[in-house]
Amino acid sequence: MRYQRVAVNAFGYELPPERLSSAELERRLAPVYERLKLPPGRLELMSGIKERRFWPAGTRPSTAAALAGAKAIEAAGIGAGDIDCLIFTSVCRDMIEPASACFVHRQLGLPDKCQIFDISNACLGFLNGMLALANMIELGQIRHGLLVSGETAEELVDSTITALLGDESLTRKGIKPSFASLTIGSGAVALIMSRAGEGGHRLRGGACRANTAHNDLCRGASATAGTLMATNSEELLRRGVETAAMV
Repeated sequence: MRYQRVAVNAFGYELPPERLSSAELERRLAPVYERLKLPPGRLELMSGIKERRFWPAGTRPSTAAALAGAKAIEAAGIGAGDIDCLIFTSVCRDMIEPASACFVHRQLGLPDKCQIFDISNACLGFLNGMLALANMIELGQIRHGLLVSGETAEELVDSTITALLGDESLTRKGIKPSFASLTIGSGAVALIMSRAGEGGHRLRGGACRANTAHNDLCRGASATAGTLMATNSEELLRRGVETAAMV
């Protein structure tokens, strides 16, 4: 896909106020570390993550996304009434129905002419949203579009810790699929995309490839202990690079 009329105009982001260091997370997992003889500092050493951010209890993904969206609109120097399309792209969502974009639309006071919908595609949703808006702009259907994402990782991290502490049969090999779940954090980001000439930097193109033979490498779902995710991190990285090379 090649674009002649599309610009990446302005970003906005919102960081949650609460912090959880990797050291503190490991302290919560001390019984597991002691039983498996894992050295303290392993989480930060392997991931490079010193801390992750969390929202106050009860914060909705749409609320976080709207905070970032407002900053992006301001940074672009346009008004809420100028937004022609809003896409919510988070993994997390407020509820099954209605679309979380509905709540963001209302909180930002966007006009009724503004198209709204959600795109759900795991970690790729935001990139999918960029291409969707770019296509609309290139076709002359819209002038300004807004992408938002608000992630709330608190439940997954807490559920993972609870599950690990409660699994007396856990081994060093068995803990590896939970490693990625201990690295994530919360946050929100937004992007204004506009017709070229309205500000920002030109978006010259994009590409999509699907390699769904490996859809079992990272799976998250509700479980008895809450939301849990199992990830084969090393293989996921290898297959991701392999897929990118298809372009």
